[in-house]
Formats: sequence, C-alpha cells, structure tokens
Amino acid sequence: MITLYGTPRSRALRVSWLLEELAIDWQFHFINFAKGDNRSEAFLAMNPCGKVPVIKDDDLVLTESAAICQYLAEKYGQGQFLPTPGTPQAALYHQWMSYIICELEQPLWTMGKHKFALPEEHRLPAILPTAVWEFDKAAAIAEQWLPGSDYLLGDTPTVADIMLAHTLMWATVFEQQIPPKLAAFRDRMQTRPALASALKKTEAVAAQAAE
Repeated sequence: MITLYGTPRSRALRVSWLLEELAIDWQFHFINFAKGDNRSEAFLAMNPCGKVPVIKDDDLVLTESAAICQYLAEKYGQGQFLPTPGTPQAALYHQWMSYIICELEQPLWTMGKHKFALPEEHRLPAILPTAVWEFDKAAAIAEQWLPGSDYLLGDTPTVADIMLAHTLMWATVFEQQIPPKLAAFRDRMQTRPALASALKKTEAVAAQAAE
C-alpha cells in the first residue's frame, strides 16, 4: 500500500491526482502544518526539509513531487503517462518538466515564501513585483510552446501535463494573469475525473483529522 503524506491542495495534489489516474491503491496521511506535524521527529526522519509531499511504498521513502510522479508512472503506469524513452517526445517531456519546475513554479514559490511561508522577519515584500514579472515572462514562453493538441505531447496526458496544470492552478490562486492558451489547457485538465477524486479523498481525510 502506498501512503502519501501531505495536504490536499499543496504539491501533494500532483501525486494524489496521478495516483487516481493510475487507479492503484493508496492512502492519504494528512500533515497538519498548523499543529506542527511537519516538524515531528517521525516526519523529519522521512523528509528533513519538513515539506510535503512524501510517499512510502514498501521500504521506499521518496520526496519531491516531480520525482515521486516520475517513479509512480514508471513503476505503475504500464506505459501510461510517460513517453517512450529515447524518443523526441521524451526529450520534449523532459524539457517541459524542467521548465515547469525551474521557470514557471519558481517565481510562484517566491511569492508564496514572501507572503506566508517564511518567518515574517525573512519576508521581503519588495521582491513580489519581480516574481510577478518572472512568472509573466515564463508563462509567455510556455504559451508559445503549447501545441495544438489537447496535451503537451499529443492526444494522451503525461506527468508533465499534471505538473503544468497544477502549477497553473497555483498561479490562479495567486491571482496571476494566465495567457489564453495556457488558461484553456488548465481548464481542460481540471475537468479530469481523477483530479476531483483526488481532492475528494484527501479533503475528507483532512476534515476528519481536524475534528
């Protein structure tokens, strides 16, 4: 049984969404940051960073959402959600994964850190306009790269589609301007039943833990 540790709408959503897409058995362990669950000795033994997501799959403990999703797709995907290694599609897949993490997500996380994540004495509100500029620049390039197909690599989704959709959902929550093709992509991905199923499952566990 795979156990996912996280909160419903954090980067852990990338993992819960993929788990539902893959239709494999898994369970959710809610990490309540308000109660300091992420600083507990048991959790820090799994991830010394004190961050989510984390998964346990038998004896394997793995952190970092992109690495987790890559592992799950490779082990359980049965040819789904990843392109064939060594192909041009695989090259584009890795380009998208790197760009999403390093260029699109990075300024959003800068916003998050300096709005709420960092201790107040380390927050620099003056950096926020720069982060917005960085995101706008990155989003404009992603807008140019989007193909005419429904998904990044053609007619079937990959892990990169989930990563991009979640990052755009995060940008929307942060009230950033999303270019039209990216917004349409986000909206299409948000209609996938696996996303609704992942949110329903994780939010139910979180609500029960809060009682």
